[in-house]
Amino acid sequence: MVRARTIKELLGRMKPSNLVNDKSIMGFPGFRSGQSKQNFCESRSTPTSSFAALTPDELESHMERARFGTFELTDAIRPSYDMKIVPRQGFKHDQYNDPESAARVPVILAAASRERLFDLFIDLVGSLGDCVNVVLETSHHGDTGDHQDCIREHIELPVLTSLLYEFEDILMNDGCTGIAVVNPKRKQEIQFDEHKLLICYGSPQETYERILIKHDIYPDDSMRFITESEHVHSSSDRYIDVFDSFQYRLGIDRNFHDDNHFET
Repeated sequence: MVRARTIKELLGRMKPSNLVNDKSIMGFPGFRSGQSKQNFCESRSTPTSSFAALTPDELESHMERARFGTFELTDAIRPSYDMKIVPRQGFKHDQYNDPESAARVPVILAAASRERLFDLFIDLVGSLGDCVNVVLETSHHGDTGDHQDCIREHIELPVLTSLLYEFEDILMNDGCTGIAVVNPKRKQEIQFDEHKLLICYGSPQETYERILIKHDIYPDDSMRFITESEHVHSSSDRYIDVFDSFQYRLGIDRNFHDDNHFET
């Protein structure tokens, strides 16, 4: 599996339990003006971290474990060593409340096992329409959780889909890469974040639900996600070059996310 470069990089980032209202989510441009993950984490390491007292062998063993019952994680992410949250499959409904516009955006949060995850993402993206905008996100160059958002507007869906398949490995297995596909006119977004969760914004939610259930992902109001507890991200230097290639193939200049960049 892909391993982080140092033990420090393996130390998990604490996340608030209310995932949807956390600023760490990439941002729904139609409602949130593209908030980025600048406030992603409180700390990479704390004295009470479940990783703090691990030996290198114990840490390596934990990182090598991908399967939890019938659920398999990608190489990008691992739960806390104390397993306060055990990864599992399902989805739940939530809501994002925009503090600036007071808009209320319906959201579906979903976790899918590795063997279903990418095909599910492709099908969800396919529901957005023929022409979309893309936000490609990286935290490769940030030591404190800072993220850079790179934007491509008005890409035809067949072209994007071909590129998604070409760069499936980095999207699935790099813990420092995320992507969002947006239809700003419909005010809909599918985010495939660096935790390899799928976050579906906007209405009608029935479309998202049908696609999830088609892939055997079912509603579960008791779902807790890996982001709601300490966790670790995994990456490698190789993915920095792959990300740059992906960005180039998308026709994206390296610019930070601009609050006014998306049409509404």
